[in-house]
Amino acid sequence: MRCMLQARNSQQRRGHHKNQRWKVNEVALNQGFEYREQIDHRGGGLTVLAYLSQNYRHSSKEAWQKRLEKSEIALDGFEVQADAILKPGQLLVWRRPPWNEPDIPLAYAVLHEDEALLAVAKPSGLPTMPGGGFLEHTLLSLVRKRYPEATPAHRLGRGTSGVVLFARTARASSFVGAAMRRNEVRKVYRALASGIPSLANFSIETPIGPVPHPRLGTIHAACPTGKRARSRVRILEQRTEASLLEVTIETGRPHQIRIHLASAGHPLVGDPLYTAGGGFRGPGLALPGDCGYLLHAERLCLRHPATGLAFEVSCCPPPELRLKTG
Repeated sequence: MRCMLQARNSQQRRGHHKNQRWKVNEVALNQGFEYREQIDHRGGGLTVLAYLSQNYRHSSKEAWQKRLEKSEIALDGFEVQADAILKPGQLLVWRRPPWNEPDIPLAYAVLHEDEALLAVAKPSGLPTMPGGGFLEHTLLSLVRKRYPEATPAHRLGRGTSGVVLFARTARASSFVGAAMRRNEVRKVYRALASGIPSLANFSIETPIGPVPHPRLGTIHAACPTGKRARSRVRILEQRTEASLLEVTIETGRPHQIRIHLASAGHPLVGDPLYTAGGGFRGPGLALPGDCGYLLHAERLCLRHPATGLAFEVSCCPPPELRLKTG
C-alpha cells in the first residue's frame, strides 16, 4: 500500500515485544506491518478485492484474494469478504505478516553530529525509508537505533549513495524543512551518464510528474503537465562513451537527476529504468527502487538551524565517480 498511509507495527498490536525477532527455519523475519487507508470517493462502490487489485498492482488479484482468505484484510476493524462493497470514510487495513527482507548493505557512517543535526553517509542499495518490501532494512531504522529522535530532512533513492541529513529536534526539523521548500538548500551530486553532452555546462528544466505504470499505478517520469524542476549540470571528465558529471539540483522532485539526464539524452550508465527522453523501459522490466546506476550525493549546503551560519557537509564519492585525470 502507499507509503504515505498511516501504519502501525502489527506485532505490537498483537502484544509482542517490540524487540522480538521471528524466525522460520533460522531465518530472521521482521515484525510485520499494518497498513491503513481511509477510503475516499474514488473507492466508494467498489468491492474490496477490486479496490486492492486495481490500486496496489505490486500484487496480483490472486495474491489479494489469498490475503483476504487468510483474514489479513480488515474493514473498520472487522474481517471482510472479497465481495464487500466499500463506502467513503471506511478504514481499510492490511495486516501484513512478518517477512524476510532482502539482504542488502546494513551500515552507515556518521559525517557530522551536533545537538541539532546529524549527517550520515548512506551506501548504495540501502533504502532511506520503508517501502517496496523494506521495513527494518532501511537507513531510518538503523539510524534510530542510536538516535531515536532523528527525523530525515530528505531522502535518497535506494541506488544513490552519499549524504543524508537528519534533524534531531523539532525546531531543527521545521527550520530545515522550510529551507528546503524555499530552495535554500544546495544539493550537489556526482553522476556517471552515458554519452558526451555537447555543452560543458547546461541546465535541464524538464517537468516531472506521475505517469501511468502497469505495476505501480504511476511512477515519476518526464511529464509535460508535471511540476517544475531544474538541474544544473557540469562536465567533470569525459570517458569512453560516458561522462562524469556534477549535478546541482534546485528542486527536489523524485528521481530528478535520473529523469533529467535521461530527458537530455544522457541516462545514467546502468540505470535499469529510465531511458533517453525521460520515460521508462517497457512494462515489468524494472522498478524505481532497482539499482545499477552510479549516483552520489556529494555535498549539502544550508544555514545551520542553531547558529544561522553557513553549514556544509560532504561525502567522498565511490571510486567509480572519482576523477581519473589531474
